Amino acid sequence: MTNFVVTTELPEHAEAIEALVDVNFGPDRFTKTAYRLRDHLAPVEGLSFVALDGDQLVGTIRFWAVTLGGTTPALLLGPLAIRPDLHGKGIGRALMATSLDKAREMGWKAVILVGDEPYYRRFGFRRDLAVNLSLPGPVDLNRFLGLELVPGALDGVSGMVGRVEA
Repeated sequence: MTNFVVTTELPEHAEAIEALVDVNFGPDRFTKTAYRLRDHLAPVEGLSFVALDGDQLVGTIRFWAVTLGGTTPALLLGPLAIRPDLHGKGIGRALMATSLDKAREMGWKAVILVGDEPYYRRFGFRRDLAVNLSLPGPVDLNRFLGLELVPGALDGVSGMVGRVEA
């Protein structure tokens, strides 16, 4: 069992984060639509967290500002990556809880992601909340999910997910 702590990502974590994400998703991840939405953009300030076990980085989560239908601000979650030998130890759950609580605190109302529905459903993500949205590139629609941090935040929201330029 690992003894980890969730803390705010710091610049010195960057190299270890990239290595962890590489192990989890591979180098072809840069060709995916979700990556292209955040290409050359900084994640949302205050919403990037890491899990540390001593001085070892064992997990990471980041969020990016997007617009839904050109008008509704939302967060794009990703990546969430955990050291593979530590899957199932609660690290992802802790990163999700910490970051979603912080997003609510900061006034964000909705989050979207492309990910494994059976995993993310435990945090409230659902396919039906993103069914009227589209991404600017190929995606497995069964993996395109939404979460309302504020009930009703995605009611009537439709259209293309777009980048928010810094």
